[in-house]
Amino acid sequence: MGNKVKFIIGRIKAGRLQEMWKQTLWIYSYGRRYWIAMVFYTLLGMVGTVIALLASWISKDLVDIITGHQTGQVVKTFCMMIGLNIGTTFLNQISDYASSYISMKVDTEIKSDIFEKILVTDWESLTNYHTGDLLTRWGSDASAISAGVLNFIPNAIIYLFRFVSAFAMVVSHDASFAVFAFLGMPVSMILSKTLLNRMVNNNQRSAAMGAKMSGFNQEAFSNIQLIKAFDLIRLYVARLKQLQKEYIQMRLDFQKMSIWTSLLLSTVALMVSYASYGWGIYRVWSGAISYGTMTMFLSLSGTLTGTLHNLTGLVPSAIGLTTSAGRLMDILEMPREDYSQADAVSSFADRHGPSGISLHMDKVDYTYHNGTEVFRHAGLEAHPHEVVALVGPSGEGKTTMLRLILSLIRCQQGEAFLCDSQGNERIGISPATRRLFSYVPQGNTMLSGTIADNMRNVKPDATDTEIIDALQAACAWEFVSKLPDGIYSKIQERGGGFSEGQAQRLSIARALLRRSPLLLLDEATSALDTKTEQKVLKNIMQDAYPRTCIVTTHRPSVLNICQRIYEIRDKQCIMLDEAAAADLMQGK
Repeated sequence: MGNKVKFIIGRIKAGRLQEMWKQTLWIYSYGRRYWIAMVFYTLLGMVGTVIALLASWISKDLVDIITGHQTGQVVKTFCMMIGLNIGTTFLNQISDYASSYISMKVDTEIKSDIFEKILVTDWESLTNYHTGDLLTRWGSDASAISAGVLNFIPNAIIYLFRFVSAFAMVVSHDASFAVFAFLGMPVSMILSKTLLNRMVNNNQRSAAMGAKMSGFNQEAFSNIQLIKAFDLIRLYVARLKQLQKEYIQMRLDFQKMSIWTSLLLSTVALMVSYASYGWGIYRVWSGAISYGTMTMFLSLSGTLTGTLHNLTGLVPSAIGLTTSAGRLMDILEMPREDYSQADAVSSFADRHGPSGISLHMDKVDYTYHNGTEVFRHAGLEAHPHEVVALVGPSGEGKTTMLRLILSLIRCQQGEAFLCDSQGNERIGISPATRRLFSYVPQGNTMLSGTIADNMRNVKPDATDTEIIDALQAACAWEFVSKLPDGIYSKIQERGGGFSEGQAQRLSIARALLRRSPLLLLDEATSALDTKTEQKVLKNIMQDAYPRTCIVTTHRPSVLNICQRIYEIRDKQCIMLDEAAAADLMQGK
């Protein structure tokens, strides 16, 4: 006993029980929103239990009536039994509907809430998780919790009520039969303890394997073109089979233990049933009870034993729930982005957007979480009607600087702020200031849907004319106009159906349609020929809108229209003088 107490104290000190309690409270925060529906479901279960007990009672009377040849009561009792069975069927259907309703409502709410919270989670922290892992946590773990919210607390109450009611009914007729309800309990408790530890390990292994397989599938299907191009089909099929083999082995390991457990529990249940049956025969033979009472006891004995198994089975279920909750909480407890400046940014944009907004990065330091230092006292500035270039070798920090400007990552030292064109009012760069930016990242960023759908993602109320104007400015209308459905032509997943250059022009058009005060182009014209590239950039500059534009590039041809050029070198942004800029434009 002393060792058991020490073990429990050790677990508490280790924080496992506290962690499970915290996870339980998190689950409860979702379940309590549907407490009325859960209470209704619980009451239905309790009413169903009462009806089932009444059916057992009436069944007893029916047997006694038949064996006693009381023909006058047979029809009445039989009709009552039929009515109770019909009522039970009706209640089961309502209960199933309530169960489905609660599960679906909780599932959709949890997934919607988690989806939103993932999107506002600190970007760099989120990159520590594979997309497949995020999908598994968002999908499987959330669904496990939504099902568990209903299956745990309400069912625990229903099972407990069923056990107490059945036990009281047995004791009221013959207390000796109550002993048989507890014969299998020690075995159930011992096995539950063993299953508890195995369940924790299995849940963790299963979740990890699910995330691994989801990640593999997501990457494979997203890169089918690459797999085909490098003739990697056999390699990826072999990898999938290996993952499936590991998954099957994991499931079989747990299944073996479950089989032996089920066999043992079934054996114990049969022994208890036969013991109850034998005792019932003896009590009938001795005249202590009637045949009807014996049949009722046998029925209630099975109810008591089954309910005990259900109650002990809730313990592994609770472990599974808290494991899923912990995996989701890992994501949700990461640092969140701060949007507290949203109202201030809106007011700032209203006052200064029409005249243009300037950008300043002053003595900025940034080091990634993995320890890689990118900037030390770096700075740059850009003003309305300017195109400012960021140049430098790959990996030196051009994209990182744009992420700092967008507040996807935050500088550890220095100042990053926006100000009006006269420099009189400033506001710090934060996630809330992203509404002032349009951004064209590297690669194909078009989404599935129509061209118009993609355009209206950034401006839902855009007219067809506005969309066409933006496409013309980005030199995209020349090929969109030739499509059978024009701006309502379909775009496949990841921009499929369009060349890289066409997708880039569509991305630029989308950014221009938003008409944000600041425009960031990250190698956004790399797939365009020089003539089209210069035409697109000139269209941007000739626009009367007071736009501030920052472009990262490797191509000297872009630099001809830039007012200032910053070269990222030695962890700083060095503004080139005219001579150095001229050399760079000439490819020197």
